[in-house]
Amino acid sequence: MTHVTSIGLDVHARSVSACAFDPFTGEVVQRSFGTDAGEIAAWIKGFEEPKAVYESGPTGSALCRQLRALGVDCAVGAVSRMQKPAAEKRRKNDRRDAAFLARLLATRNVVEVWVPPVEAEAARDLSRALDDAREDLQRARQRLSKFLLRRGHVFDETDALGRRRGAWTRAFWRWAEGLRPAEPAAASAFDHYVTCVRCAESDKRALERRVVEEARSERWRPVVEALSCIKGVDAVTAFCLAAEAGCFSRFPTAGAYASWLGLTPSERSSGEKEATGGITKTGNSASRRALVEAAWHYASCSPRPKAAPAGHEVPPRIKGRADD
Repeated sequence: MTHVTSIGLDVHARSVSACAFDPFTGEVVQRSFGTDAGEIAAWIKGFEEPKAVYESGPTGSALCRQLRALGVDCAVGAVSRMQKPAAEKRRKNDRRDAAFLARLLATRNVVEVWVPPVEAEAARDLSRALDDAREDLQRARQRLSKFLLRRGHVFDETDALGRRRGAWTRAFWRWAEGLRPAEPAAASAFDHYVTCVRCAESDKRALERRVVEEARSERWRPVVEALSCIKGVDAVTAFCLAAEAGCFSRFPTAGAYASWLGLTPSERSSGEKEATGGITKTGNSASRRALVEAAWHYASCSPRPKAAPAGHEVPPRIKGRADD
């Protein structure tokens, strides 16, 4: 959509600094607001054919959706694609940042971030909460195992065939429960670490059940079932990929999706010298991690096509593509 007045918004948790720039007249108007979207929208609408932009970041897309609902053309710019002059690095403040965004928008140099609908963002939050629960469980287990190691205890039981038993199994917990220290201070620490692991395990299982339940909803079931036909991809991984992407059709090519993930090769070429390296890792980290884990699972899969779970309704052409 074409616009005349470019509005830069430097958005923070409790304040918004705004700058309106008209490239035809050179007029610049600046103002500060709270976080009331209605007040900001009323001010923006006072300019000729305005369009607003603010940087992607921890404030998310809530303000953008609110302004759009109030009839304001608003975009979220990819902060990773905004390069400020070196001279401006030592003169940073909210007013300058807002003016910089306004001028960047006026010259059409803003790479807009896709703003997900509310239901897609909610699913993304659920998927990321499960990732956080996995990390919390890993940290809790690490603390408990290193606590026992410092006291000279290492789980090293074997089964009837001489194979070492895995940690965090029933056998492990039977072994660990008999190692509670006699000293009251150390016993309190041991109880704390055990409780943290137990709670983290419970939280992770609850979130996994919730993710599977959400994956079966009408909004996500078709794409989750289609992705689950690929070897190495289960329902939780498929839901993560679907929620993070929101809508796969917004990527014109597979290469565009790979670039968004940060899975494209890095390059540092100049003149006659051509040099490429590993993947860029500059993209959606949650989807990239899920795909890398799926690739490791795929490496150990059998050559036979993956059987679709009972009740899945995947079109034959999609199932055939997944089997290729």
